[in-house]
Amino acid sequence: MKKLLLALVLSTSLLFSTTFTGCEVISGVAGSLGLSEIEMIAGLKEALTQGLFVGFDAFARQDQGNPLVRFAFPGEAAKIEKTLKDLGLTSLVNNVTAKFTNAMGLAVKEAKPIFVNSIKRMNFRDVANILITDNKHAATQFFKSAMTPELMTAFRPIVDSTVRTTGAGKDYDAIAKTYNAIPFLEKKLEPNLNEFIAGRAIDAMFLYVANEEENIREKIEFRKTDLMKRVFGYADQQLRIRSGANPSGGFGR
Repeated sequence: MKKLLLALVLSTSLLFSTTFTGCEVISGVAGSLGLSEIEMIAGLKEALTQGLFVGFDAFARQDQGNPLVRFAFPGEAAKIEKTLKDLGLTSLVNNVTAKFTNAMGLAVKEAKPIFVNSIKRMNFRDVANILITDNKHAATQFFKSAMTPELMTAFRPIVDSTVRTTGAGKDYDAIAKTYNAIPFLEKKLEPNLNEFIAGRAIDAMFLYVANEEENIREKIEFRKTDLMKRVFGYADQQLRIRSGANPSGGFGR
């Protein structure tokens, strides 16, 4: 029995040690540079928040000339639009595009607290795995993977309600019936695009975050706060050390 208990204790200790080794190493090095765990977490959160607010601002402007915030038909969007307009449905296409773009914007606006709260929930282990890496979108990818199910749950009723109350659903039904009646089509329009619209809004938001994360990792001028400069400067230094470069030298600047 004593041998069994000893083996159990040793195996548990080994598992605990293996699980936290990466965090402890990064924490130890960061601590030696005067950078606390709290600062590392806060710096990465500031970077993600900065990316999110770029996206929020873009959706708030409702610029239909911006392809990221503008609704586009699934598949070969330009070809579908041209076909529909050639059939004399230009006004209907423009109405649907404007209403679906509005639905995307409203969903993003209503879900803003979910984005912000998700960032707040990130812990040091999350940060340790995604701060020091050659993957320029590591934080965005982690964030998107963790958040998408919750966001889809929040976005769908907002999109459904907006599409119903604005009459966009009826307009789209008319478009889909006309388009799908065209003979020899390789792919028909789906009868309901609400889930697609919600998913497109989520993808667009994370594209903004990914673009901003890449800029922050690569360009000092995008590090808008002293904390971001400090945290990502530390990440730059660790990547230089890892690659064998001079820690005090430049890093692709």
